Amino acid sequence: QNSLDKYKEESKTNPKVQTRSLLGVFEEDAAAISNYMNQLYQAMRRIYDAQNELSAATHLTSKLLKEYEKQRFPLGGDDEVMSSTLQQFSKVIDELSSCHAVLSTQFADAMMFPISQFKERDLKEILTLKEVFQIASNDHDAAINRYSRLSKKRENDKVKYELTEDVYTSRKKQHQTMMHYFCALNTLQYKKKIALLEPLLGYMQAQISFFKMGSENLNEQLEEFLTNIGTSVQNVRREMNSDVETMQQTIGDLEAASDPLYTPDPDPTTFPVNRNLTRKAGYLNARNKTGLVSSTWDRQFYFTQGGNLMTQARGDVAGGLAMDIDNCSVMAVDCEDRRYCFQITSFDGKKSSILQAESKKDHEEWICTINNISKQIYLSENPEEIAARVNQSALEAVTPSPSFQQRHENLRPAGQSRPPAVRTSSSGSLGSESTNLAALSLDSLVAPDTPIQFDIISPVCEDQPGQAKASGQGGRRTNPFGESGGGTKSETEDSILHQLFIVRFLGSVEVKSDDNPDVVYETMRQILAARAIHNIFRMTESHLLVTCDCLKLIDPQTQVTRLTFPLPSVVLYATHQENKRLFGFVLRTSGGRSESNLSSICYIFESNNEGEKICDSVGLAKQIALHAELDRRASEKQKEIERVKEKQQKELSKQKQIEKDLEEQSRLIAASSRPNQASNEGQFVVLSSSQSEESDLGEEGKKRESEA
Repeated sequence: QNSLDKYKEESKTNPKVQTRSLLGVFEEDAAAISNYMNQLYQAMRRIYDAQNELSAATHLTSKLLKEYEKQRFPLGGDDEVMSSTLQQFSKVIDELSSCHAVLSTQFADAMMFPISQFKERDLKEILTLKEVFQIASNDHDAAINRYSRLSKKRENDKVKYELTEDVYTSRKKQHQTMMHYFCALNTLQYKKKIALLEPLLGYMQAQISFFKMGSENLNEQLEEFLTNIGTSVQNVRREMNSDVETMQQTIGDLEAASDPLYTPDPDPTTFPVNRNLTRKAGYLNARNKTGLVSSTWDRQFYFTQGGNLMTQARGDVAGGLAMDIDNCSVMAVDCEDRRYCFQITSFDGKKSSILQAESKKDHEEWICTINNISKQIYLSENPEEIAARVNQSALEAVTPSPSFQQRHENLRPAGQSRPPAVRTSSSGSLGSESTNLAALSLDSLVAPDTPIQFDIISPVCEDQPGQAKASGQGGRRTNPFGESGGGTKSETEDSILHQLFIVRFLGSVEVKSDDNPDVVYETMRQILAARAIHNIFRMTESHLLVTCDCLKLIDPQTQVTRLTFPLPSVVLYATHQENKRLFGFVLRTSGGRSESNLSSICYIFESNNEGEKICDSVGLAKQIALHAELDRRASEKQKEIERVKEKQQKELSKQKQIEKDLEEQSRLIAASSRPNQASNEGQFVVLSSSQSEESDLGEEGKKRESEA
């Protein structure tokens, strides 16, 4: 009864869990039947082997028949009827237990033969089919594992054909064996009744034949009971034959209809992808790391239950929690040399799991289902209808409306006059204030004929040779924590701000306006809609390093800088109004297609609920850079003033030196004119010591002038 209760609970959640649980219940019932029938066979064997022990063997048989109602058969649907019937038999057999003479041939033909046939043929058939089914399941698992290891880089048509045929053959063999095994388990329920009733009927008939002299002890009521039992056995046999024919016909129909399903990767045109699922179950290969670089893949059964991803190993009655997928992120990834891999990351980014699907159809359906569950669509009354509506809205989202404001008016909920204000940094925008939305058309936001880039590439290209130099050479290995590994220091190491965030690149597109945050919202909408339409689930994960000089995208594995965005070129940044995991920024670069030779590119990223933190970090970096620039300009201005003062001081000292030299020169000239006058007049002038010193200085001044 406990097994039936667990089976009923599991059957409500998952049909495949129902099949495996139901198979376990049938196998448990077959083991119980085998155990019970072996005991009954031993009891009847004692009757056949020893006439002297006939009374004891008959008593044991009666006892076992009484204990039938105490047995707990999981599939005992009509146990009350069988229990009452066997109780009646037990009473009769107990009355006849005093009879000690029974012909052994009558026992062999009427009693031992039916139960021996059931034990030797039917029960052994169940065991044989069980072993064959187990072998077929193991062969199928081995074939699936070999097919899963099929390389997508070095594809070999011959090897792929052999592996595909191997999977087809093993799957077909497993399916056929499974259906025959299930048919035998179903038939066993009828054969159990026959194997229980026929030997007892033969036993009673043998007793009646043997005790002709004691026929007065057998009343008409007992004869009528035996007649009814015989009729019931015939009815059960006819019902069994009818059900066997029906099951055989069903097996034939299923074999014909299931033939395309044996191929591991079915044709998508025959079996289209359902993107509106909110529940899914199936086998996936889970990656388990065994070391720094080594890993193993385990094949397990996964199913979704509400907002949880569950896993269930073989033999387990119920599944266990694998991951909470509410508000999670899922994306296709390239993992080692395996195909159809995708990664699930929890909402807080602390737990992630890499799984491999069996086919491309399962791969896309798993991603769509987990994505729908992540949006909590399953909590609504009609989850599949809402999921279809969301996907249809994504398809219609790429159709441009007449104006930007009209498009937002249509998306605005009823009863809300205007959408809530989006938080952006005041320093995150250059240019004038926001203009009227009615004046912004689609052409004024996004450049026409501009493709959307869904993956990160190097900024070096033919039409932008200067951007690579400005972005700082994407191949350089960068330490995100600002630690220097050599003797030289980079620009980011001198920055006082180092903040690291985990982001996933969604896409980028060239825009025509960079002075309004609505440009970022419109770009988010178009990129998400384009990804939904073109079934692009792959996202490149990077580390975003925010410094006072630039924004850097760093490879998390190799620490190599993929892209560098100079902070002065980041003119606008914003977070999504509702989904705070989405954020974007506009980069103004040179070499665009406009006449001014400037272009604006909007980059959109997804984070782990850190969109506002990233915008705050970028705003803080721009403020720090602004204050640093102001301090630098003030310092340069002060140095310039000091240089001017020093220059003026030098000019002043030089002017004083010139004046002093002129004064000395004039003194020398005056002193040299006085002796000439004395010689002409015949008079002599006696010079004082001070005048002689002045004359010496005048001569030295003349020498310096002549040298100059």
